Amino acid sequence: MSESGNCNEINLSAYRMPAEWEPHEATWLAWPKNFETWPEHMYEARRAFGDIIQALTRHEKVVLLIDSDSQSELEQNLSLFSLPNQQISLHHHAYNDSWIRDAGPIFITSPTESPAILAHDFVFNAWGSKYEPYTEDDRIPDLAQAEFGIDVIQHEFVLEGGSIDVNGCGTLLTTERCLLNPNRNPHMSRVQIEDILKRLLGIQRILWLGDGIEGDDTDGHIDDIARFVNETTVLTVRENHKNDPNYDPLEDNFRRLKQSGDQDGNKLTVVDIPMPDIHLEGPLGRSPASYANFLIANHQVLVPVYGAPNQDSVLSIFQDLFSDREIIPIDCVGLVCGLGSIHCVTQQQPHI
Repeated sequence: MSESGNCNEINLSAYRMPAEWEPHEATWLAWPKNFETWPEHMYEARRAFGDIIQALTRHEKVVLLIDSDSQSELEQNLSLFSLPNQQISLHHHAYNDSWIRDAGPIFITSPTESPAILAHDFVFNAWGSKYEPYTEDDRIPDLAQAEFGIDVIQHEFVLEGGSIDVNGCGTLLTTERCLLNPNRNPHMSRVQIEDILKRLLGIQRILWLGDGIEGDDTDGHIDDIARFVNETTVLTVRENHKNDPNYDPLEDNFRRLKQSGDQDGNKLTVVDIPMPDIHLEGPLGRSPASYANFLIANHQVLVPVYGAPNQDSVLSIFQDLFSDREIIPIDCVGLVCGLGSIHCVTQQQPHI
């Protein structure tokens, strides 16, 4: 249904975007197939996918997009990783690349309305039309209706899932560099963009950070720099080296968070972790390796690691923050050469 169509009959004010730590029905992924994204690291990228799927299927289902060309190769990998096929739902659906966080559906739920779950289909324009083609990625949300019977609401608003993060109670994190970029919604003001996010995602307060990290071709996605870990706590990355290009923008973001409050005006607890003390090169230069690109799954937190000397101390911080969940490090050295990591290639479907 379109935003101007039948969705007017739905009381969207009764819906909200759940926080990532709330129970999942499944996590969506799209099997890596684009050799332009990983010209030299496709094996490592697929190995990371196998590790991610192996971890997720212990406690939730995996919805895995594939195409006919990758079917036999995927089956070999499933056998190699000894993955539980009963937990994996394979779906033949056209797609251009594996960044399903940005191109896939964004789910909202309601405890009082029927249906209890809906899917938003925002416009995906490949981060400001940086890459062609992307039209098949833009149609990925159709799968929610076609395969799962979840009503999909189509919008003309450009939005990627990696550009926002929510606490599930009414507060949303994003960046000015991305959402106010003229390559997304050039005819909209900050106030108009805020109104749309509030109306469609059940948000009362939006916290704006500034810029993202070097090497991020998404124009500063929030999931590389700052994430909610519970309703009142934000984990954010900082750069220890003052001569690093990331130092000033990350310090600015840290200051903004320290001065921010939640939807009720209460100060947030801000926990900082360092950036990986190692630089990885990708096809376009420095890769956006960040510990903030983690995924909170059922009973687990999947954390990207890059072989950096400081990763053990960072993993200890994650364990302190998520004392009731297992912390699972995933080697993402090859994956991030495609300019994204764990959060970028996953999208959670809430349990209802």
